[in-house]
Amino acid sequence: MKTWLKRSLIGLFGTAVLFGSLAACSHRHHAGGRLSDADVAQLRERFIGKATRELSLDSAQVQRLGLLADALAAQRSALIADGANPRSEMQALMTGAQFDRSRAQALIESKTGAVKDKAPAVVGAMADFFDSLQPAQQQKLRDFMAKGHGHGHGFGRG
Repeated sequence: MKTWLKRSLIGLFGTAVLFGSLAACSHRHHAGGRLSDADVAQLRERFIGKATRELSLDSAQVQRLGLLADALAAQRSALIADGANPRSEMQALMTGAQFDRSRAQALIESKTGAVKDKAPAVVGAMADFFDSLQPAQQQKLRDFMAKGHGHGHGFGRG
């Protein structure tokens, strides 16, 4: 695999895990696991500030990180567009005598469709951000991911 492609994929994955863990771990602080738009904005700014400090980002890199955050927020919005609670959706599949397979399949298709529709923008924003990093910054991000951070630790905390 070409070095630039490998590095891009590592950066893409790393950034996705960072943002994903931020959203996943932050639910414990909010009723019902649902973040308000204000909560998401606050977490976004805190994450960008921490990443800016940790990676010593310049203004162009911060702007690219902001575009990545916007793309991920758009994907998140598409995933929760119907407003249903994921736990309630799963419980609804098991209310009858049999598991509602067709409803489950429709639920999966709607969620994967939302991810698929927004994926090009997310991938592009992740690639643009990672590619804008200097080699030392890229390595710092790789090291951060290699240490198992991104699951409620590191950039997303404090």
